[in-house]
Amino acid sequence: MIDGMQKEHLAKTTIKSTIRKVKHLARHCNLNNPEEIKNYLANKEAKNGYLESLAVSYNRYVRFNGLTWKMPRIKRTSQPPYVPTTEEITVLISDAGKKYALILSILRDTGMRPIELQRMKLDWYDHNRHMINVETAKYGLGRSLKLKESTASMMDEYLSKHNFKPADRIFPSTKTMGRVLCTIRKKTADKLKRPSLNKICMYSFRHYFASKLYQQTREYLLVKRKLGHKRIEQTITYIHLVTDGFEESDFVTATAETVKEACKLLEDGYDFVQEIDGTKIYRKRK
Repeated sequence: MIDGMQKEHLAKTTIKSTIRKVKHLARHCNLNNPEEIKNYLANKEAKNGYLESLAVSYNRYVRFNGLTWKMPRIKRTSQPPYVPTTEEITVLISDAGKKYALILSILRDTGMRPIELQRMKLDWYDHNRHMINVETAKYGLGRSLKLKESTASMMDEYLSKHNFKPADRIFPSTKTMGRVLCTIRKKTADKLKRPSLNKICMYSFRHYFASKLYQQTREYLLVKRKLGHKRIEQTITYIHLVTDGFEESDFVTATAETVKEACKLLEDGYDFVQEIDGTKIYRKRK
């Protein structure tokens, strides 16, 4: 089974997760009896997302062991994610130690997936331009993402204290980072008596980044590029309008990354507004 998944070029994390879930099923059922697996899934009390992941993992076991079954359809329940405000993000970062203040600041500035941060190597970081050249996860698109000056300073200080080689990974695993974030947010939530902070997870920073960037630019395609998505449908799920000092305006916006694109926008009556991470933003009245 492992050899089969490796031949299909599944990610190591996917292989590990599949094995873990198949072992879980093996403790409760006969893996060679698909009907028993179906009954177990039908009667187990758990979130639909987890049940679906068990079914998908067992489906791989079936394929690689010559069995047949009809995988049950488990409708995943959909709940909008919690998108923190800038103030909540800032509070958490200020309560974290130096290392995790850096980690959370990178997530805030770039919208990187936690797994991408786990895989980040020293040679991804362009010290001179304060850019992270991301080799993407989840079959998405690679991209270059800029750090704020304050984050870049923290990054330079962090790297100066470690003797990393270019191919070395420089941050902990997603499991470790998530566990530490839980500790930070609980401590802060208890101190400030703000239980809503406990809703913030690693992926909340990615939703925050996407929402803020869209509010600043109103450009779906720019958000799509920065998140490393291949399909715009993926991007739409990350854009949530949060009330954080932004108002709808009477302007339409557009972005340019080349001189040719900028000239075309100026010819079409757009005015230059600002530049964000190398992308120039223009607007004109509706």
